[in-house]
Amino acid sequence: MVRLGTGIGWRPEIADAVERMTGIDWVEVVAENVCPGHLPDSLARLRERGVTVVPHGVSLGLGGADRPDEARLAALAERATALGAPLVTEHIAFVRAGGPLTASQRLEAGHLLPVPRTRDALAVLCENVRAAQDALPVPLAVENIAALFSWPGEEMTEGQFLYELVERTGVRLLIDVANLHTNHVNRGEDPVKALDGLPVEALAYVHVAGGFERDGVWHDSHAHPVPPAVLDVLAELASRTAPPGVLLERDENFPEPAELERELEQIRTTVRRAVAGASAGASLPAGAAAEVRGPAGAVAGLSVRAEALAGVSVSAEAVAGVSVSAEAVAGVSVPAEVRVPAGAAAEVLAPAGTGAAAEAAAAVPATAVLAGVPAQGRGPAGAADEVLAQAAVRERVALAQTSLLSALVAGTPAPEGFDRVRLAVQGRALAAKRADVVAKVAPELPDILGAAYRKDFLAYAARRPMTDGYRRDALAFAEHLLLTGRPEDADARGRLTRWWLDRSGPRPLEGRPVARWLRAARFALRRRHAHR
Repeated sequence: MVRLGTGIGWRPEIADAVERMTGIDWVEVVAENVCPGHLPDSLARLRERGVTVVPHGVSLGLGGADRPDEARLAALAERATALGAPLVTEHIAFVRAGGPLTASQRLEAGHLLPVPRTRDALAVLCENVRAAQDALPVPLAVENIAALFSWPGEEMTEGQFLYELVERTGVRLLIDVANLHTNHVNRGEDPVKALDGLPVEALAYVHVAGGFERDGVWHDSHAHPVPPAVLDVLAELASRTAPPGVLLERDENFPEPAELERELEQIRTTVRRAVAGASAGASLPAGAAAEVRGPAGAVAGLSVRAEALAGVSVSAEAVAGVSVSAEAVAGVSVPAEVRVPAGAAAEVLAPAGTGAAAEAAAAVPATAVLAGVPAQGRGPAGAADEVLAQAAVRERVALAQTSLLSALVAGTPAPEGFDRVRLAVQGRALAAKRADVVAKVAPELPDILGAAYRKDFLAYAARRPMTDGYRRDALAFAEHLLLTGRPEDADARGRLTRWWLDRSGPRPLEGRPVARWLRAARFALRRRHAHR
């Protein structure tokens, strides 16, 4: 595992400050915000000094029902090569839905949304991760995300979900401790229990960030100082394993450089103390009980107590040769994709007919097989590993994600089982972020519209979900205003018209009934300029 050290998220707004910081071992850059052939001067200088740069993708949507887009994968691979990165990172999330799988309009979230922790979603995610691993020139690590809401009917905890993902794909983990805290506040999930279930040997690095709480909801803003609660989760993680790298994320509301350096030092101190404390307590008195989580197969030949396996997710290799009492297997989760060899059921670890063992055997899916699934690696190691997620599985995931995203961005009813209040909060957050990002990619719009920009954009977004990227969204918003006779000020309307025409390309937006009007407007403007 590459040892990265302590780093900070590189952003253009703080580029000069990051260059001057001492003790910065590495930086992370949003992959979609850099062009391989035209790296920012500041980033190029950091690379020349030997500072490691890691590209962090936000648009693959590995948790989505669709297979990863080949063009996006190629772009991420190109950036990894251009930056000389030792690895690339992405998210366990979906960012778009709809399209051919559901025969519906493509919808863009413009944000990272959680995937359900179900067997279906895990099967799709694993296949998508393998596709990404095959396309990338360096190892891939995936990040746990923050969520404002929970999916109904989830089948695994976060720790179990991540453990199985790592075991079946060999992918590395980017653990965001701020996101664990977010899920603690918003979903009632204990971050310590989540850490207990993680395969820490797969840890690539750690994210640390700040946020704020409002009306009982934690917002992972990346615009506030790191709170003590997040540092506590970092300490819990560092007490289990020395992180190969830790990175401070800050995306908005940037403080003075000295404040960022104080936060970085606070992070270093937290990790150093936690690691030292873990080392001091590593020696246990003779006979003391210890919980050890090892790689698959590590428990072969052991006799396991009943209490030890309660609620545990067990892999194929992990159970080889284990002698377990009847009560022990109650509540054990076995991967649905793993098959049991013929006759294996007869060897269920307790006398036939005992209550707990019989119930546990009945709970094992008929398709489960305890053979042929590698604990590590990106490639196939047997027939079971080559089984792709069935089309029906992708369709089920696609329908669920499309229904949810439509409720969030298109105003359709909330799917059954979701917390409608939380979905409303998420929907408002998505619209607000959409307005903020459009203002960044098209800063002329707030300049032209003034104080009316945000109100007008949110009214537009409430009825028109984003179906493409933010730049296209900015053009569609400007078109919408012009077609409704706004802004009322003639000078502002003229400026907006010229802005739209300059950026709309040689053709008007495809499929729009206003094509003739737009061509006529462009022609009239050109004639007017020609006669001046």
